[in-house]
Amino acid sequence: MGEGIATATSELTSRDRWDHVQARLGYRRMQHLVAPGLYRLGSPSRSSPVFVSANYTLSFDALRTSLRGIDAFILVLDTKGVNVWCAAGKGTFGTEELVAKVRSTGLAEQVDHRRLMLPQLGAPGVAAHVVKKETGFTVEYGPVRAADIPEYLRRGEATAEMRRVAFPLRDRAVLVPVEVIQSLRYLLPAMILLYIAGGAGAMMMAVAAVLGGTVLFPLLLPFLPTKDFTSKGLVLGAVLALPFAYLHAGSGASLWTAASFAAAIILLIAPVVGYFGLNFTGCSTYTSRTGVKKEIFRWVPIMVAMLVVGGALMATTLMIETGWL
Repeated sequence: MGEGIATATSELTSRDRWDHVQARLGYRRMQHLVAPGLYRLGSPSRSSPVFVSANYTLSFDALRTSLRGIDAFILVLDTKGVNVWCAAGKGTFGTEELVAKVRSTGLAEQVDHRRLMLPQLGAPGVAAHVVKKETGFTVEYGPVRAADIPEYLRRGEATAEMRRVAFPLRDRAVLVPVEVIQSLRYLLPAMILLYIAGGAGAMMMAVAAVLGGTVLFPLLLPFLPTKDFTSKGLVLGAVLALPFAYLHAGSGASLWTAASFAAAIILLIAPVVGYFGLNFTGCSTYTSRTGVKKEIFRWVPIMVAMLVVGGALMATTLMIETGWL
């Protein structure tokens, strides 16, 4: 006997929509989940398709709303409330969990066929041949976007467009609110400390760095030069630092002081924006798990060095200006 079969619908309630808002704002970040197991959508028969999803509410809801009018089963894996793409990278949307859920739900007793349709972005975490060997079910990868599933089912195959992973402005913009809110824990104390230490100008440098990394970076991502996310952030950070450097240069300071202060500002702001850029590697399908690791090991030491040198140069410049040196 398997686990009981739950019932799902393709309609979103006001409670579902409120959950989506909270998820987008990062509130209760790891608590937006549904119970893992087997769900009945509509009135599925023994020949109805079986779709596999993560137990992150936005992933599950994107799937079920896209299946409006389609009778199907949905097998929800326990990904700890993480979306398909990230869970596949972490291994929770993976072979072991898929095999376990097929067995524990008694899926083989509910359908006559032996096919599982997985989201394409879940492929990195699943060894299809192992699933076939352990359960008898064949893994089939559906389109990238859940919204394309009805057309995919009608055609019986995916078009090139259905297989293509995009990261358009709309998808990048939806990341902004949660990133801004998550950054407030660092931004607010930094604003207070910098205001005390250097006034409104210093405080605004913190604002520019954090908002540059959390708002401008995702919006401008395709247009920033270089390949790595971190180096893109460093370039953007350097550009954002220029107005502050220019303002100080026009404040009557000596040429050496103005130059060293400008260099310090760039060395301090650029790595902050670069760090936020590095953080976005986990939000985008542009990067692989291996690529993210390489980028971390390549750029984190450089950014730390920039902060140390920038801080030392800033302190030295301020001491010279105030006559301490």
